[in-house]
Amino acid sequence: MSEEIKQYDVIVVGSGPAGLTAALYASRANLSVLVLERGVPGGELLNTAEVENYPGFKSILGADLATEMYESAMQFGAEYAYGVVKHIEIGKPYHTIQTDTTTYQAKAVVIATGSVHRNLNVPGEEEYQGRGVSYCAVCDGAFFKDKNVKVIGGGDSAVEEGTYLAQFANGVNLVHRRDQLRAQQILQNRAFNNDKMTFTWDSEVKRIEGDGQKVTKVVVLNKETGQEEEVPTDGVFIYIGLVPNTDGFQDLGITDVEGWIETDDQMKTSVPGIFAAGDVRKKHLRQISTAVGDGGIAGQGAYDYITALNDQSLTEE
Repeated sequence: MSEEIKQYDVIVVGSGPAGLTAALYASRANLSVLVLERGVPGGELLNTAEVENYPGFKSILGADLATEMYESAMQFGAEYAYGVVKHIEIGKPYHTIQTDTTTYQAKAVVIATGSVHRNLNVPGEEEYQGRGVSYCAVCDGAFFKDKNVKVIGGGDSAVEEGTYLAQFANGVNLVHRRDQLRAQQILQNRAFNNDKMTFTWDSEVKRIEGDGQKVTKVVVLNKETGQEEEVPTDGVFIYIGLVPNTDGFQDLGITDVEGWIETDDQMKTSVPGIFAAGDVRKKHLRQISTAVGDGGIAGQGAYDYITALNDQSLTEE
């Protein structure tokens, strides 16, 4: 005899700030909610040493903020379970969510699986994450006031974030593997006109080194000459791209060609009852505060969708 599939009003996939906020809003509206997560609650917060730009806290450790958000999200009866979503089968009134271990059903689904920064995959990168290696200038730039930092990359994000860092840093050196930038011309112009910014062309970072506590230097290879050079630095900001966590949702037809989920301003995708929130969305600014905003809208949107669905069912009866 097959096991009965457990049903919920809302299933939230992902437990970063967006997912936890969606769960909070939906469960507080008296909906049954399950949060599915493939790891520990908190998302990218767990990779953030210190947060200084989230309202309500002058300064808080990323892991501590994750704990606060999780406890808040669970207080109205939301459940939490491990699971990697492999497939969602669209249905009405219930969508079917297949994970690597279990099958669930929900009337509404909020996808909040976030994105991951593409890594350099060089020695020292993982060791010094949060101790000089960063992927977010808006998050960490203020920690490098009057310091010298390197930005790795040549696209819009690298150039824009490098210009942002120049507000705080003593000097910003952008290291790019080509001999010209790929960023929009207006962004390039700002960078070239900034006295604090310098550029290292045709080069790649091969190693990130430190004193065991923080980053102290990088080893840079010039691809034209084949020479390696040790260069002192206080920080390394890596901008070689983001990868959305959308492997289990590609067949829904809700992503763009790069895998980002497209929504309207109410977090609705093109599939009724499927919402997306946070860093997995196609959007401009990816921050804790914007993820929380997305999550609140998605949680309320799920409530509105289910209310309309239930009203329709009563009318048809």
